[in-house]
Amino acid sequence: MEIRSGGPADRDAVARLLDVAFFDDPVSGWVFPDPEHRRAVHGTFLGVFVDVALAEGRIDLAADGSAAALWLRIPAGEPEGEDEIPARMREAADPGNERCELVGRLTGEVHPTSEEHEYLLMIAVAPDRQGEGLGSELIRPVLERCDRDGVPAYLEASSERSMRLYERMGWEFTGTPVQLPEGPLMWPMWRKPR
Repeated sequence: MEIRSGGPADRDAVARLLDVAFFDDPVSGWVFPDPEHRRAVHGTFLGVFVDVALAEGRIDLAADGSAAALWLRIPAGEPEGEDEIPARMREAADPGNERCELVGRLTGEVHPTSEEHEYLLMIAVAPDRQGEGLGSELIRPVLERCDRDGVPAYLEASSERSMRLYERMGWEFTGTPVQLPEGPLMWPMWRKPR
């Protein structure tokens, strides 16, 4: 698969890809329980992730647009300004919906801070291309670089199925899931460099 860096011109296409790939995800269903409302605001909500990756990290994009990975390099120590991102997500997408903000706050509380690491903020594969290994191909070069440089990687899996996929790539569940109130679990995962 040919991988290129995503830039500002790719912003809307990546947000649309995230929207369709995560529309039926358990966490998206919890944040926006009404499917009609989700259709109206989900892409805007996920667009904030794209904006953060463009401003502070990077986007690796399959050249054909079928898959995208959003990465942030997180330094060691308590993050500065991270508290504002969940509020921005809520304000941008659905100001009256506290779950837009709560999901970011709860995952932020368990995000490791002791070591610099690569954070896989989100990865999406077009629904009609899922199961072809595109996500693994997109992630592999970053993990190889992490291994070479001795840098760990982190993510939160939003389903048991995705957690199993990440385990095959060397991530390990940290042992404490994020329990969304009256909703699904999320699994924080850490990958030590090999």
